Amino acid sequence: MNREQEDVLKSIRVSRIILPLLIGVGAVAYLIWKQFDPEEFSSIEWTGRAMLWMLGAVGLAAIRHLAYAYRLRLLSGHFLSWRKSIELIFIWEFSSAVSPTSLGGSAVAFFILAQEKLSAARTATIVLYTIVVDSIFLLGSLPILYLIFGAGIMRPEAEGYFDVGGWGVYFLIAYAVMMGYSLLFFYGLFINPAQIGRLLIALTRFRPLRRFRIQATETGAGMKIASEELSRQGRMFHLKAMIATALAWVPRFALLNFLIIAFIPELPLDFMTQFGLYARLETMFFIIAFSPTPGGAGLIELLFNGFLTDYVTNPTVSTTIATLWRVVSYWIYVLAGAIIIPNWLQGILRNRRERKRQKDSQEVSH
Repeated sequence: MNREQEDVLKSIRVSRIILPLLIGVGAVAYLIWKQFDPEEFSSIEWTGRAMLWMLGAVGLAAIRHLAYAYRLRLLSGHFLSWRKSIELIFIWEFSSAVSPTSLGGSAVAFFILAQEKLSAARTATIVLYTIVVDSIFLLGSLPILYLIFGAGIMRPEAEGYFDVGGWGVYFLIAYAVMMGYSLLFFYGLFINPAQIGRLLIALTRFRPLRRFRIQATETGAGMKIASEELSRQGRMFHLKAMIATALAWVPRFALLNFLIIAFIPELPLDFMTQFGLYARLETMFFIIAFSPTPGGAGLIELLFNGFLTDYVTNPTVSTTIATLWRVVSYWIYVLAGAIIIPNWLQGILRNRRERKRQKDSQEVSH
C-alpha cells in the first residue's frame, strides 16, 4: 500500500469522529447555556402531527441516500449492486462528515471505488462527473432562487444585496470558487481534457503548489480517461444523472422544512412560504459548505438561529430543531460510518489476502 492510500485510510478511520463530536457537542452546549429555556422546551407540543412531520423528514433523508446510491449505480454502469451502492454512499458521506468541508471526500471516493474492482475509467468518471453535476445543481439553482426571492435568501428582512453584510461577500467568494473549479472540470471532461491536464501540471511549478504535482498529474490522467468514457454516453445517461442529483439535493434541505413545520404549527404551508424557506436553507448550506470545521460541525448549530429568525423566533425551539436536523442529516452518517467502515475494511483486507494466497499458489504450481 502506497503513502497516498495510507493517508486516505487515515482520513476515514473511526477515531476521526472525535473532533466533529467535540465541536458539535460544544456548540450545542454553548447554545443551551446561552439561549435554552427549560420552560419553553417543556411547552413544546409533541403531538401526532409533529411526529408525522418528523417521520417525513426521516423519509426525505432516506430518499436522499437512495438517490445518491442510484446515481452511483448508474455511473458505475450498473456494475455496483444496490446493496453495495448504498453501503459505499455511507462511507462517502462519512468521509465528508469528518472532512473540513461537506463537499469533500473526492480522494476517499477514488480509493473506495478502486477497492470495488471498478476500472480506472469508471472510477475517474464517477468522482469527477459527480463533482460537475453537484456543482451544476447548486450554481444553477441559487441564481434562480435569488431572482425569485431576492436578497432575502441570505438574511431575514434583507431588501438588497448590500443589506446582507459580510455573509453576502462570503457567499460571492464561495460562489466564485465553486464556479472556477466547476468550469475547470467541465472543460476538462467535455471539451479538452489534455489541455486541463497540462494546466494542472503547470500550476504545480509554483513553489507553494509543488507538493501537489503527483495529485495534479493523476487528476489530469483521470480526466482524460473519464472524458473518453463520457463521450460514449447518450443524453439519457446525463438526464438520469441530473434527476438523481436533484432528488439527492432537494431532500437535503426540504427535510428541514419538515422539521420546522413540525415545531412551528402556525407556519403557513402554502407553496411560496415553504419555497422561500427552502431557498434560505439552500443558501445557508452553500455558505457553510466551505466551513473549515469537519462537516460544518459547530458552525451550523451556531448560525442556524440567525439565518431563520423570521421563521423560528423562539431560541429554544431553534436549538431543538437544529439539533434534530443534525442528527438526521449528519450524525446518522457519522455513526453509521463508524459501524460500516471497519467491516468494509476487513472485507478488503480479506480479499487481498485471498488474492495473494491464490497468486502464491499459482507461482508454486508453476
